[in-house]
Order: sequence, then C-alpha cells, then structure tokens
Amino acid sequence: MTATYTFDIFSTLDGYANHKGDWGGYWGKQGPEFLEYRAAAYRGPLRMVLGATTYSSNAPFLDAGLDRGLFDAWITRMFDSPVTVLSSRLTEPLAWPDTTIESGDPVEVVTRLKAESDVPLRSHGSLTLNRALLNAGLIDIIEVTVFPVISGTTGVDRIFDGADDFDLELLEARTFDGHTQVLTYRPTRRR
Repeated sequence: MTATYTFDIFSTLDGYANHKGDWGGYWGKQGPEFLEYRAAAYRGPLRMVLGATTYSSNAPFLDAGLDRGLFDAWITRMFDSPVTVLSSRLTEPLAWPDTTIESGDPVEVVTRLKAESDVPLRSHGSLTLNRALLNAGLIDIIEVTVFPVISGTTGVDRIFDGADDFDLELLEARTFDGHTQVLTYRPTRRR
C-alpha cells in the first residue's frame, strides 16, 4: 500500500504563504472552529516531511525552556510526530525528536517513503520541496487554507511559483469561523 502525501499550506487570497510586517500568526484570522479542525487533522498517526528551511524555522520552538502550552494543539501534535527532513546541509543530531535527515534526491526519497510508510505523510509549508514533489506527481492531496487577507505589499513566498500546470479536483471545501476557507484538492497534471 502506498501512503498518501498531503501538502498542507496556509495562504492569503493573493497566494502568499508568508508575510513580513506585523500581521501575526495566521494573519490574525484564526478562530476556534479553525483551530479545532487543525487539531483533528493532526490527531491521527502521521509522518511529517519537511524541507531544511521549514525545519530550521520551527526548530527554535522546540527549546526545552519554551512553554508548550503556548502552542495551538495541532502545532504540539506536529512537533510530537516523527519527521523526515530532506536536506543536504543539515546534520544530526537535530532538536526535533524522532527526526531523520535524508540528503538524497527528494523525489527518490519521497517515492521510497510513500512505498514504505504505514502512516500518511504530511508536509506543512516547505514550498520549494513541495513544488518539486508536485511537479514529480508525488502529491496526492493539496490542502490550502485561505485566510481572508490580501498581502500585496507584505506578502512573501508565492505558493505555486515554479509549479507546472495542474487541474484540481475539489474534494472538500469548508468555511471556519465565518471567514477562513480550507480547500482540499486532488491534483492532476495538465497535459
């Protein structure tokens, strides 16, 4: 059986995954319904797959001195999950518990992980990695959370820059807290 691979990404309406400035996390638009949905999405067994940049940006939050009670439940669950980091520059040991580094070709590594894993694979962020995996046909599900903001001036990291053309089959569309949408798609390369 092949494990499913979900590319899970947060976005502004204009397609940015990150921002500079004082928006805060979730662009300040998280609500209780959305946070419960996220907690449920991360509740079951899974293996996280991250690129080096995403891993490095999250690793400081694993410091023993930080109060884990400050994190939303899904983030704590993500930090508690086994992780494969695809990187040619990071070396072990890593701060994130139960983490392994794979330095080979990401397409080959994820192909192997999908064949060997007995739990679903999930990646939050890791844009460069996930664009390459999307182009290689390895992403089964794209879950885009669209926050109700346009960050044309402060937006950073357009999500799908460099991706090939894909048709998207809408599997699910949900609205949380009256304003945040989670859109779940199955991608198929456009021929």
